[in-house]
Amino acid sequence: MLAFETDCHIFDGCGFPAPGLHSFLFEPIFSIGGYDFNKPMLLAVLTTVIVIGFFWAAFGKAKVVPGKLQMVGEAGYDFVRRGIVYEALGKKQGEKYVPFMVSLFFFVWIMNLWSIIPVAQFPVTSIIAFPAALALIVYVMWMTLTFKKHGFVGGLKNITGYDKSLGGVLPLAVVLEFFSNVLIRPFTHAVRLFANMFAGHLLILMFTVASWYLLNGIGIAYAGVSFVMTIVMTGFELFIQAVQAYVFVLLATNYIQGALAEHH
Repeated sequence: MLAFETDCHIFDGCGFPAPGLHSFLFEPIFSIGGYDFNKPMLLAVLTTVIVIGFFWAAFGKAKVVPGKLQMVGEAGYDFVRRGIVYEALGKKQGEKYVPFMVSLFFFVWIMNLWSIIPVAQFPVTSIIAFPAALALIVYVMWMTLTFKKHGFVGGLKNITGYDKSLGGVLPLAVVLEFFSNVLIRPFTHAVRLFANMFAGHLLILMFTVASWYLLNGIGIAYAGVSFVMTIVMTGFELFIQAVQAYVFVLLATNYIQGALAEHH
């Protein structure tokens, strides 16, 4: 829902067209075999093309003396490598996971960023299916590495926090750790990203629609305040979009670190 999609204004005898769940529903662009392809899907595909295209252009013909595009690519790559992966896994152990984490970070960030791009104006990650799919990929990698590293018994000990020194509380601790690692962590991993993007987009929509709705009579003064809040919230959303991409990848890296850690 965009501000210019309604001709309703205050004092016109119509109520405020508040954004809601309907603002996250889109008509299919086209359908294939009963499957609908809509705007969020299109933006997700464009995100994939942008991420692949950018890094291909930046590093496809890498030079010893980098050009501007290669320098930007190296800066982004190095930020994730040193600021996230190396911090959690160390250089030796973490190097093999850097390409995946870099791809994940920029994929999530660009999908978030669509929220403030004209015409697009929608964060793909505010649709729960997208964060859930990404969290599932991380979860499968996490569990695969856990059992590959420790074996079946060792893997179970790893995800349940089995420690004989806990004594009588060991059964309770095992049950809690099992549910935390197997069910709660992947759930919160997806929901944290989804909820922040959903709420942020809803707030921007609220102030944008309010700015348009109040453009009538004395309401114009309030429309100005609402417009300022729209700008403020957009700037704040820019910050949150990057933070949520960072947090998502940081948690993914920490899960892998836990999978590779030696069980004591």
